[in-house]
Amino acid sequence: MPTALEELFVKTKSQNRAVLIGYIPAGFPNQKSSKKILKAMIDGGIDAVEIGYPYSDPVMDGPVIQAASEEAIKNGAGVNAVFDLLQEGVKQGIPSMVMSYWSPIEKYGVENFSKKVSELGGSGVITPDLTVEESNEWLSYSRTFDLNRIYVVAPSSSSERLSKVTEQCSGFIYAASLMGVTGTRDSVSGNAKSLVERIRKVSKTPVAVGLGVSTKEQASEVAKYADGVIVGSAFIKIIQEFGAGRTGLKKVKQLAKSLSEGVRNVK
Repeated sequence: MPTALEELFVKTKSQNRAVLIGYIPAGFPNQKSSKKILKAMIDGGIDAVEIGYPYSDPVMDGPVIQAASEEAIKNGAGVNAVFDLLQEGVKQGIPSMVMSYWSPIEKYGVENFSKKVSELGGSGVITPDLTVEESNEWLSYSRTFDLNRIYVVAPSSSSERLSKVTEQCSGFIYAASLMGVTGTRDSVSGNAKSLVERIRKVSKTPVAVGLGVSTKEQASEVAKYADGVIVGSAFIKIIQEFGAGRTGLKKVKQLAKSLSEGVRNVK
């Protein structure tokens, strides 16, 4: 049976638009606030959500998400907060996934973790630091519990590597642009676009791009060539700047609304 995430990509394809995926770490800045932030993102128009598992050594995250993870951990966020927020996303009616480094999943137990995500109605798990070579257990239990396996590929991946990794992906393929550090949108989208084109040659699975998109214009740009647009840091920055009170939540909703228009209004 298809997951809610797979059904979403089918629906948006028929609407000729990209999926808008929001990211929020569980327990940021605390658990009560993270639920309100998630609701504001959904009210603004995100189509799906990635619930981040706060981790003490987030080597692949930028400074904004690292700081948010540290704050969440300081406020006691762990696996229960992740499952609680995942359940909230499902309850609010959008496809919900967990994004986690492999170590906490292994610690919890791969079978138990997979089973719990499935029981809560989660669509799948994004595993940024897990290689396909080390995925035997995950491949097995994700199939048992009908979960999407979402691996991350980067512009540095060889064509052979892309083929190998994308073959094991389901739901969508996470295309990460490592070129965000240049700070210019042109080079960012150029690298992401060529990566998506390379993925399309080896896979028919939808491709979503995460690369620091923060404006309606950038969302619209990425939506021209990708099936999904992932936004995380831009939402977190708002909360870091304005807090999780009325002002911050209003701005989160406004950003989601603007990005949502961006993925629909593709020239």
